[in-house]
Amino acid sequence: MSAMRAIRAEAGRHFEASAERVFEAWLKPDLIERWMFGPTVRDEEIVHLSVDPRLGGAFSFMVERDGQKIEHLGKYLEFERPRRLVFTWMVADESVGSRVLVEIAPRGEGCELRLVHEVHPSWAAQVAQISASWQRMLEGLAAALQ
Repeated sequence: MSAMRAIRAEAGRHFEASAERVFEAWLKPDLIERWMFGPTVRDEEIVHLSVDPRLGGAFSFMVERDGQKIEHLGKYLEFERPRRLVFTWMVADESVGSRVLVEIAPRGEGCELRLVHEVHPSWAAQVAQISASWQRMLEGLAAALQ
């Protein structure tokens, strides 16, 4: 994020799955395709999902929507298995990136996940939509882990 104050979109959910399983679901392409991208989430096809799951590693998720290829890119800034994951997030060909923080706290046999997506102030009008999109994906994540 630049020196400008970021706008925060937030989402969260309780999971019946362990913190370890929820954390891993953010890093394994075979799980990511079941809850973050692809036809089970929205009208799109997955072109490729690649992940280098380590501090300093990167990811690339490319999908095709309405005949257009869209690539989501990021780098892992913090990697504390299984409690905290922080990464950059941007769409290729866009000049403004963002930052996503995922915190997972064990609760009994399950866990609580809190997500904060810090976006550039120019995205302020879309914050509710961004929060709702992440919330839908977290619902998909819960279904994928059942």
